[in-house]
Amino acid sequence: MPVTIYDVAREAGVSMATVSRVVNQNPNVKPTTRKKVLDAIERLGYRPNAVARGLASKKTTTVGVVIPDISGSFFAEVARGIEDIANMYNYNIILCNSDEQKEKELRLINTLLEKQVDGLLFMGNEVTEDHKEAFGTASVPIVLTATYDDENRWPSVNIDNKQAAVDATTLLLDEGHRHVALITGPLTHPVNGFPRYQGYREALEAKGVPFDEKYVRVGDYRYQSGMEAMRELLALDEPPTAVFAASDEMAVGVIHAVQDAGKRVPEDISVIGFDNINISSMVRPLLSTIAQPMYDIGAVSMRLLTKLMNKEEVEDPHVILQHELVLRQSTKTQAGE
Repeated sequence: MPVTIYDVAREAGVSMATVSRVVNQNPNVKPTTRKKVLDAIERLGYRPNAVARGLASKKTTTVGVVIPDISGSFFAEVARGIEDIANMYNYNIILCNSDEQKEKELRLINTLLEKQVDGLLFMGNEVTEDHKEAFGTASVPIVLTATYDDENRWPSVNIDNKQAAVDATTLLLDEGHRHVALITGPLTHPVNGFPRYQGYREALEAKGVPFDEKYVRVGDYRYQSGMEAMRELLALDEPPTAVFAASDEMAVGVIHAVQDAGKRVPEDISVIGFDNINISSMVRPLLSTIAQPMYDIGAVSMRLLTKLMNKEEVEDPHVILQHELVLRQSTKTQAGE
């Protein structure tokens, strides 16, 4: 049978109320009495019932996190930032993998809310009307991490994806390239895929370079889709001389496809990626990329959520973090130039 608070009280020779005060770190307990209770807890191996404590306090000190793909380097680093700040503020997290499936996302949101989490962090490619309906029924704060809703009803933490794409494309154009290709994510994704496509087109227009749809390919942010897209681009009558890939994994696939074709990066084709995950500094040549503050996206999201849960003042519920252009060896313009 599990050890109960009654067993601890009897062992220590105190009331159950005194045990409760010790467990909940109430300062109004004499040091000698506190020691007796703690010694009894250790001898008996008592573990407080978190569910019962949550019912009493109306708080579970638990945060739900819905994440698209925990195996992806980007989301893994975001999750690390979330967990570090959660630990700092004594919250536990329930991490749920949605596999980027809308129905699964909705099911996980409802399940976490049913489990009485104190707050929810949501990461996904799109906040649909169904998502909004689910969020609208929540009685706890919700923060959108690396995503947002088109009405800005819920607090969010992001970077400026369109401007980041402008910066990446402009770098390639400034190298003198006029046939610059884009390999992005699905254009139906309003957070990443479409804004990066918009930024690419905006940079071309600013430099007076005509947009040519044949240089645009849609992948899924993964290595294989980058390689396959680059093989298609290399088969064109007039292949691109530079490529902006909207993820580092796809950019590495691009580099390998170029090398398989007997060409060199960046001498024949310049390549720039997006995210600055670890693989960008492992591939050869080293990958130039747009650095997202992945850890900070998670950490700032969790800190914002703690403020909302504790009803602290929030100056701006919609946070835009800074990205950075990291120049390495895969572009003709390199660090220090």
